[in-house]
Amino acid sequence: MANQELQSKIGQLQGPILVLGASGFIGANLLHLLLRQRDDVVGTIFHTPAWRLAGVPDKNLVAADLLVDANLEDVLKRSTPRTVFNCVAYGAYSFESDSELIYRTNFNLTAKLLQQLERMRIACYVHSGSSSEYGDNLAGPREDHLPQPNSDYAVSKVGCANLIRFYGRKKKLRCANLRLFSVYGPLEDSSRLIPAVVKHGLEGTYPPFVGAGISRDFVYVEDAAEAYVDTALNLRESHYGESFNIGSGNKTTIAEVAQTSAELFSIKLQPVFGSMEQRKWDLADWFSNQKKTTEVLGWKARTDLRAGLVRTTEWYRSLDDKDRYQRSSKQFRLDKERSVSAIVACYKDGQAIPIMYQRLTKTFEELKVDYEIIFVNDNSPDNSEEVIRELSARDRHVVGISHSRNFGSQMAFRSGMGIASKNACVLLDGDLQDPPEIISQFVAKWKEGYDVVYGRRVRREALWPMRIAYKLFYRIFDAFSYLSIPHDAGDFSLIDRKAVKAILQYPERDVFLRGIRASVGFKQTGVDYVRPKRMFGRTTNSLLKNIGWAKKGILSFSYLPLSLLSFFGSLLFVCSIILEAIHVALRVFFPGLAPRGVTTILLAIMFFGSVEILGIAVLGEYIGRILEESKRRPHFIRRSIIKNGEARSVTDAPEGSER
Repeated sequence: MANQELQSKIGQLQGPILVLGASGFIGANLLHLLLRQRDDVVGTIFHTPAWRLAGVPDKNLVAADLLVDANLEDVLKRSTPRTVFNCVAYGAYSFESDSELIYRTNFNLTAKLLQQLERMRIACYVHSGSSSEYGDNLAGPREDHLPQPNSDYAVSKVGCANLIRFYGRKKKLRCANLRLFSVYGPLEDSSRLIPAVVKHGLEGTYPPFVGAGISRDFVYVEDAAEAYVDTALNLRESHYGESFNIGSGNKTTIAEVAQTSAELFSIKLQPVFGSMEQRKWDLADWFSNQKKTTEVLGWKARTDLRAGLVRTTEWYRSLDDKDRYQRSSKQFRLDKERSVSAIVACYKDGQAIPIMYQRLTKTFEELKVDYEIIFVNDNSPDNSEEVIRELSARDRHVVGISHSRNFGSQMAFRSGMGIASKNACVLLDGDLQDPPEIISQFVAKWKEGYDVVYGRRVRREALWPMRIAYKLFYRIFDAFSYLSIPHDAGDFSLIDRKAVKAILQYPERDVFLRGIRASVGFKQTGVDYVRPKRMFGRTTNSLLKNIGWAKKGILSFSYLPLSLLSFFGSLLFVCSIILEAIHVALRVFFPGLAPRGVTTILLAIMFFGSVEILGIAVLGEYIGRILEESKRRPHFIRRSIIKNGEARSVTDAPEGSER
């Protein structure tokens, strides 16, 4: 009877229906529930595949990063919803601790969404709030009680509740905020209490528990999903913008959870309370006041804890791959500690940038690390900036920098490192000659404890004269330098944040990064790879540019040219004294043998003159670099920063160009 009533109510909803955050626990259950009765329902997911939505037709799913404004607008335009259920949230789990992302996801997104919905003819907007809005006041609070938030997540949710009240009361938008208590059931994250109780209960044990007296107000997920439906159907104008408690109204202690588990799974052991560290939000009194919700929305929980545990257990038993479910937990999803900023120097790489983006994204998703991709457009004459802008409009992991002129790849890397926000930087050329797939090997070495992992080119796909020239350069450079320079190692490398900070402290303008990278020290190692040909267009290097690179490296990290000048100068001086003495002796003792004529004099003058010019030239190279450093011109000038599909002009002073 209850199922028939719920089916009837779902049929009465005004469509199309949009479920935002459908890949989450509550959103997925809500989407599945709606799709059983109707087809005009669309759910948004962050990326594919979404394990909770296996079997849902592609036409009912839209993959989009809603934190990018253009994506949010596109989803609303394509779905033209009449009813919107917002289940997007971040910060509800203890391991979701990025405060900036908490506010961007929970409050900023809601503000932008409401602005869009105000201009549309929607029937109702229902928002997923949280009982955490009450903070420490969770002993049966009424909805009009003053919130006492005790976390960034709670503060962001209180902000959303006030925003919704403003739109409902002042702008007459038909909307409401549901303050969800402890929702549980199928598809819940495996790290949560009830899934852990079910898993361990089937094994005849208990999961780790906090104190026995800590309590929760448990509400089964299908009952919670029904609350969204009831709100969309029964919300009256006098209650537009208000909040409603969604719970059972029952206080259930952890001891009672253990007792119910023991009865259901026939566990003979005694539970150990306090084996799990108590969190700051764990309270002895945590239960809802359901009076207003029942009177206004006509909703109340149908399923008690024991019945909900039985249904959750049945679902868990039906899983073909229980280990996969355990591994699906958000706590295993992204490695925040080993987060990576990929910095891509781009010049005439407009065709290669989308491919680089795809390969980098695939690599980072396979690694399951937090990441960002920073494309540095070094004033490229092609459409690189527009390509970067379009990518950033679709994916907030993408950031772009455009320079005011071409400053060279070394400054492009430095510019990217200056704004990188992750715990390591990977430097890549934008022409795809640095294979992104090698990053997985870099990260593996990083996890072993290396602070710098550089790519070592064991072979190049290039003409044999160039291969020989490059091999010779690295060996000559190493021989000349006062540092130990890795052979055949270009800029392609992973650099830990502490090494990045050290590199950015180097003040020189004539930057040779692979030398500086060796200079900063730290624990370093190499990874062998084959460097492929440039995929598109012609190389931007030439013989003269390569000679310039060689001079830059040698003059930046070697005093050997000066030492050689001193040596040859001293040697020639000694030789000159010896030759002069021989000449005088010949003139005195063997006049006929003494050298005569203009030719000898000219050759001597030309020889010594050439040596002098060479010496002056070498000194000039060093003095020229001293002059450039003494001017203290900016390393680079950023014209714009590209984020979320927008290229924003940079107005900072050049000295602030590092950030």
